[in-house]
Amino acid sequence: MVSTQSWAAYRTSIGDRSGLFTSLVESWPVRRALYPGCYLDLSPSVAVPSVTYVDTDRRAARYFEDVAVARSEVTAHGGRADVEIEFYASDYTHPLPVHAAGFDLLISLFAGPVWEHCRVYLKTGGMLLANASHGDASLAALDPDLQLVAAVLHRAGRYRLDDNHLDRYLVPKNPAEADASHIRSAGRGIAYTRPAFAYLFRVR
Repeated sequence: MVSTQSWAAYRTSIGDRSGLFTSLVESWPVRRALYPGCYLDLSPSVAVPSVTYVDTDRRAARYFEDVAVARSEVTAHGGRADVEIEFYASDYTHPLPVHAAGFDLLISLFAGPVWEHCRVYLKTGGMLLANASHGDASLAALDPDLQLVAAVLHRAGRYRLDDNHLDRYLVPKNPAEADASHIRSAGRGIAYTRPAFAYLFRVR
């Protein structure tokens, strides 16, 4: 983690994910997003009109104390001036003070089992964006309530949503590992024959 509390500084360590969310919003009707385990990653707010951020990290809580600062960083990076930003210094594994079925997009990037704890907040027909780092995408791939609609590819700092021939993705190298109990106990995703940065699922 960086010591300087700003999204601009944080981007120097994780890269700029704004293009990912811009591409997502251009393809899907996403107006409200929930981002548990966000730390200082404001990239969704460049494209999504309203984002609720959640994290227990004290540095994140200090940064979001002044939402105007966060909003100014977003607008300086090309985001809309009327962007809505909300933050809760909360543990997402416990109930959050937000409405059930109130979000179009649930974001799970390097944050753990977000889907299993936060699925109640996502609308029917809503989207889950997850990577396999802590097993969330691997668990989502086994959930009959979810349908894979795109793979997120990342190359040379650019993101692209691939929705062609989706049967190529989420194919385990070792089929025996595609077991929810195994994934939960391991705390990490399984290896796939054709990996992607992340995966986009839709709630059936």
